Amino acid sequence: MRTYYLFQAVNSPDLRGFTDKLPGASLPMDLGPWALMQAIEPHEEWKLAISRAVVAAGILENGFYLWGPVERTDAYHSTIASDRVEGTVVFGRGNEQIGTIKRLFIEKLSGHVTYVDVSFGGFLGMGSRHVTIPWEKLTYDKELEGYRTDLVEDQVRAASTAVATNAFPQAGSAI
Repeated sequence: MRTYYLFQAVNSPDLRGFTDKLPGASLPMDLGPWALMQAIEPHEEWKLAISRAVVAAGILENGFYLWGPVERTDAYHSTIASDRVEGTVVFGRGNEQIGTIKRLFIEKLSGHVTYVDVSFGGFLGMGSRHVTIPWEKLTYDKELEGYRTDLVEDQVRAASTAVATNAFPQAGSAI
């Protein structure tokens, strides 16, 4: 068990934020500033009207848990951690699942994502193939909770595949 820190949003008194690290830097800055209200030690009785397990799950998933009314614009998450992209489904034109993002390729100097390695086929990790798709061919679809591309499954299957585990996009291996 760990110590949880309960914060209150200064500009929204009904909004609370939980984290397991001080000074609460993982809490969303756009909803702050945040004021520390309480440290809840592992041995202390949990007296809040929300489950400790729910708070713990939120912190494990996001690094924080919010409790109360949250007013946000759709543009809130303009960035995302790479490990949240890896494993995300890629859908083709007809909403068919054509693969899953295995890894991102990042241009060293600019820091921009240039390609994604999409795996498809196989069963339990055996026999799967990979194809490298330019990042700009993907757009995130909130309803599908995955990335959409204008490619179709046949194009992905026909493309050159990256067989080696450490494959890097080379001429001819990308769509």
